[in-house]
Order: sequence, then C-alpha cells, then structure tokens
Amino acid sequence: MTTVADVQLAVERLWPRERAEDWDAVGLIAGDPADEVRRILLAVDAVLDTAAEAVATGADLLLVHHPLLLRGVTSVAADTGKGRIVTDLVRARCALLAAHTNADVVERGTSGELGRILGLTAQQPIVASASGDGTGLGRVGLLPEPITLGRLAEVLARALPSTASGIRVAGSFDRPVQRVALCGGAGDSLLGEPAVVAADVYVTSDLRHHPASDARERHALGRGPALVDVSHWASEWLWLDAAAEQLRAELPGIEVAVSDLRTDPWDFQVPQ
Repeated sequence: MTTVADVQLAVERLWPRERAEDWDAVGLIAGDPADEVRRILLAVDAVLDTAAEAVATGADLLLVHHPLLLRGVTSVAADTGKGRIVTDLVRARCALLAAHTNADVVERGTSGELGRILGLTAQQPIVASASGDGTGLGRVGLLPEPITLGRLAEVLARALPSTASGIRVAGSFDRPVQRVALCGGAGDSLLGEPAVVAADVYVTSDLRHHPASDARERHALGRGPALVDVSHWASEWLWLDAAAEQLRAELPGIEVAVSDLRTDPWDFQVPQ
C-alpha cells in the first residue's frame, strides 16, 4: 500500500525541501500521512475548481505548485475560500501537498521545462544554488539560432496555454534575439542579475509597472534585455507533465493525472 507519507518521501527525493526558499511553505498542507494513495492529481493552484476536480475524479492526493497557506491565516472555516478548499478535501480524504520553490530550482523544474520547450541549449541557472550542483533560480540559455523578438513571442503564444492576458512584449518586434533568460512565475526580482542583464530577452511573469519601465529604459540604451511577460499560471503549468512523469517513475502503480483546468485568475480581456 502506498500512503500519503510515501508520496511525501517521493516528492522529497524529486524536489528536496531544503532547496525551497526560506519564506516558502512547502510540504503536506492537509491530510493524514497514513492514508492510502492510489490516484494523484497535479495542478498549479489549489483553488475551488481544482479541489472539486480532485474530489470528483477520486484523487487521494492533490499535489500543487503554489502553497495554499503561504501567508498566515487565522481561520480555515468553510465560509472562506481557503477554508472551503481544506474542508472539501479533508471530507473526501484527499490530502493536499505543495512543491513550490523546491520544484523551481531543479533541472526539470518550472524554468527548466520552459527552457526545454523553447529548445534552449547550455542552460544554466540565473542564480545558482550554493550547493554548486547546477540547481538554482531561473534559467539562461541559447536558442538554436537567432530569431526576432516577435517570432519568439509567437513561439511562446503557441507553446503556452492561452489566457486572457496573453503575451506582452517590451522591445522591437524585429530585434534579433538568441540568448534567453527566463523565470517561470514572478521574476522581476531577478531583473538586475548579471545573467539577465546580459541576455537578449527576459521571459517571465507578473512584471510590475516600475521595474518593467526601468528595465525597458535600460534596454533602449543597450544595457539590458527586451522583456516578454506571460501568464504566471501558464508559465508554470508546463512543469506539471514533467512532474507527473517523474512521480510515475518514483511511484509505480500509482495513477498520476494532470489537471487541464485554467487557474489563471483573469477570465476575459476587452481589446481597446
């Protein structure tokens, strides 16, 4: 019998807890470590829809990328969003487990998978881990050949699941790019890193106005990369297939499925 605790150990082997950032909250969020697991559902977010999908499809464990209780809460009453998610999962004896920044830094993590899909060669972390084992935040590498910035944005538009926010770009459509820095999820904290500054383009998510504006001005002066801003959820959803493949290898006989539900928070966009 495979238990929740067994899945925890498999997750630890693939994405060690000690590689998570100090502020992170990874690991088991809800559920009994002794409960049996026969089916696992993977999703980026623990939201009402993915919790309902886990329950409806008979999953015994929902493994998510984003921790549900990352910031402190004082209640998980069922009349709150987070409380309803916890309540519904506990009632269905479906455990909830998160692998977040510990899954970002590995070779086949969120950034590594995005780089692989783009065909980047010689990938290296933007910020290497102190362990010196090739892990670290973000990735930088080379496209097989130079393409225009606009063409790269089109490649990303086809590779990523569609969202209301689409693909946003700062830079000339026809500018050639080859050295690509990228960070799945929110990455404006890495804008000043030497590997990003030296890249032709930086692909990430959740770029705020002022950091993006400053970076755009530096790019105009030839001192930094063009910017491509994609959906946070979409950039990390690509990792789920790799994670499912690795879990199947670690846990033979356990069914592992990937949620296709879009949990990007935006529903539609009105063109201007």
